[in-house]
This record gives sequence, structure tokens and C-alpha cells, in this order.
Amino acid sequence: MKPIIKFLRLNPKADKDIELPKYMTRLSAGMDIRAAVKNGLTLKPQDIALIPSGFAIAIPEGFEVQIRPRSGLAIKHGVTIINSPGTIDADYRGEVKIGVINLGKAEYTINRGDRIAQMVIQNVYQAVVEETDKLDSTKRNSGGFGHTGV
Repeated sequence: MKPIIKFLRLNPKADKDIELPKYMTRLSAGMDIRAAVKNGLTLKPQDIALIPSGFAIAIPEGFEVQIRPRSGLAIKHGVTIINSPGTIDADYRGEVKIGVINLGKAEYTINRGDRIAQMVIQNVYQAVVEETDKLDSTKRNSGGFGHTGV
């Protein structure tokens, strides 16, 4: 069963030119989100900004929305999501805003209506926390951070 995500335009008259998120191809995993900035916003290298989307969403219980970078924007310009992936919980009803950072070497301008991120719908499982005195042993055990080689 496909979850139904309800979108609420927060300023329908002012933002009627901003498309709601949508899948760009038939097999896309993520819906592209567009910037609802009033004017262009220029990010200098290392600048961080919170970009409005102009909408809020209702996510069904048992699901989350992950906000992820758009690969072309990240590879071509170094503009990515600062807390990637960002998580929107099912009980959040505020405006969806996208935290971006310019990791590139040049300034980058985000214009009104630019596709700046993608949202992916995922199942959520809440775990049961159980304290223990000992963990079961594995071949790997505490090996990490490159322990299998380069």
C-alpha cells in the first residue's frame, strides 16, 4: 500500500508559482522539492542557509520523510544538505525547510522555484530498548573505522 502524504500550501496565493514536490520520472525514489525564496539567495563557499519550501505535510504514522541532496547540485556545485539525510517525523506539521550548505569553491545562487533537494518516503520502526550486561560476540566485534582495509 502506498502512503498518502498530504501537502498544505502555506501561502497559496503568493506561492502558486512553486510546484509541489513531485517524482520527475516513473521510477524516481524521491520527489524534488523547489525553493520558495522570494528573491535569489546567494551562498558563498561554506555558507549555510535554511530554504523555505512554502508547504507543510501530514505524514501517516509509521512513515518518515527523508530530505536528501540532489546529486547534480551536489556534484556540479558542491551545494548539499547540511544534515543529510534530514528527517521529518510523522507528527511534524510546520513548514518543510531545507538546510543547505555550499561546499563548493564558488558562490551559488538559489533562485525561486529551483529544485534544491529531494524527499524520500520511508517506513519507520521504533525499537524496544533493552539494557544488558553483555552483548553476543561476532567475528567483527568492535572492529571499525577501516578495520577491513582500504
